[in-house]
Amino acid sequence: MSSQPNPTPKPMVLYFQAHQPWRLRPFHFFEIGTQGDGFDNAQNEAIVRRITRQCYLPANKIVLDLIKKFPQLKITFSISGTLLDQLKQYCPDGLASFKALAETGAVEFLAETDFHSLASLLPGTEFEEQVLDHVARLQEYLGVRPLVFRNTELIYNNDMAKKVHALGFNGMFLDGIDAVLQGRSPNHLYEHPEEKGMKLFPRNYFLSDDIAFRYHEFGKKLTVGKFMARLKSIPQEDQLITLGLDYETFGEHHKAESGILNFLHDLLVCFAKDKHHKLVTPSEAIQQIQDTPALHVPDTISWADAERDLSAWLGNDMQQDAFETMAHLEGRIKTLNDPNLTDRWRRLMTSDHFYYMSTKRNSDGNVHAYFSPYASPYEAFMNYMNVLQDFLHTVKEKEKEMATLPEKGALKAEAERREMHTPIWAMKLENSYEK
Repeated sequence: MSSQPNPTPKPMVLYFQAHQPWRLRPFHFFEIGTQGDGFDNAQNEAIVRRITRQCYLPANKIVLDLIKKFPQLKITFSISGTLLDQLKQYCPDGLASFKALAETGAVEFLAETDFHSLASLLPGTEFEEQVLDHVARLQEYLGVRPLVFRNTELIYNNDMAKKVHALGFNGMFLDGIDAVLQGRSPNHLYEHPEEKGMKLFPRNYFLSDDIAFRYHEFGKKLTVGKFMARLKSIPQEDQLITLGLDYETFGEHHKAESGILNFLHDLLVCFAKDKHHKLVTPSEAIQQIQDTPALHVPDTISWADAERDLSAWLGNDMQQDAFETMAHLEGRIKTLNDPNLTDRWRRLMTSDHFYYMSTKRNSDGNVHAYFSPYASPYEAFMNYMNVLQDFLHTVKEKEKEMATLPEKGALKAEAERREMHTPIWAMKLENSYEK
């Protein structure tokens, strides 16, 4: 009796999102107009040092050691520019550990918005500029050139994917939510309905959240055996499994004493030895999988909260007011063309600031409260607006200074440059390809 041949291993993409924002310091109403530094540098340093010690260094060592032992392991990372900058400034050993992963050739890094921002919701070219700045940062810090994109918090719709494709990327991640898939499986590689060659990776949120949110639930811990059993229950005809979760899950959200780092080690060993599944990078998946049906996503989705929409950041009047006030500064900031002011404005665009202002309740509210350094969403809103109003005073002072320059000075020159036919992001893209 002849034995049945083993099925072809099902490809899996496993990506980790690593991000830390530039948090704001307590900024009182009476400080508005002092043009002070609104960022809590001491807290930012303390937090990134703690997370590097508890998560990035030990988790990166596990991944690096196992890649050396099992070269077939392939891992994917999305690291925000704000975290890369903080690692460079406060934890160079943490940055070096990510570079060591990049040098293995077994790790693919994704592009995103440089400031983990809501820039994709703005008109104009801010989104493209931030994406290309992030590409440059990855090249500078890690020596890699990303080919696949993951937007902030998996914010996605058809039009955003068009912009991403125009920047030269051939793939993009989104959350595999039921409202979008409409009965189809998330375990496939899809394609944009109009942009041929733009592949779409829906995240299997149920399996991903098993680790991120349900590792320790109801007094019980998820075991590698249970997770692998759930993985193997996926129908054989499903072609690609995409898992995605915060990297801080390993050692920060779940502490080392919970066993989470051992879980990561044992899970990767199982993946390396599993005959039914194999880890691949997103670029490898795009090359290997030919059957990619179209996926139409006209409405904006994300991976946040039960709604999986924009309500995590723009769900109440406070969030909308803060976002619109920040967004209305764009034209003035771009005209001034001051790198320091642009950097500060973009730090204020980071999605976390608006996430802290959420007034949701129940399980979603608990998650928002866990991440927030504020006692309440109202305190988060007031503090943000105080910092923003003080920043506006700095902008006004800079505008007065620029107004005293000769007629052909920097202010007018920058305005003329912004009216050129070729947008800034297109020039950056052209320079990037030349390199």
